[in-house]
Amino acid sequence: MQELDENPLTSLQDDVLDELGDERIADIAVLLDTDEAGARQMVGTTVAALSGEAETVATPHDAPLTGVATLGGFATGGLMAGLLAEEARPVAVAVARRTGLAPGAVSRVVETVIPVVLAVLTKRAAGK
Repeated sequence: MQELDENPLTSLQDDVLDELGDERIADIAVLLDTDEAGARQMVGTTVAALSGEAETVATPHDAPLTGVATLGGFATGGLMAGLLAEEARPVAVAVARRTGLAPGAVSRVVETVIPVVLAVLTKRAAGK
């Protein structure tokens, strides 16, 4: 029997960071004018805002992935991609407020992270 992760959000963040890889994390660090640790923290904050698991990142309305991290993912497609693209701006604004970073740079990071989150959730749904 497989052991369940006690914190699915941390697992989702870790999976997204793994999927991004060192090269894209370095690109995000350059974009944000920070180091890799800062870039990783920004990605984690973004994943938390998207999943609605971060009480400290107040989004203007419900986060688009609320509860998904605890469900182990689901099959995604055009509908989910469209929903997340629609939510990118409010999430970017909330993350920018939380981190104090420039909204434009945060928006580009959010737009980079969304497809990676979808890829991770798709892999989870497929059992990979």
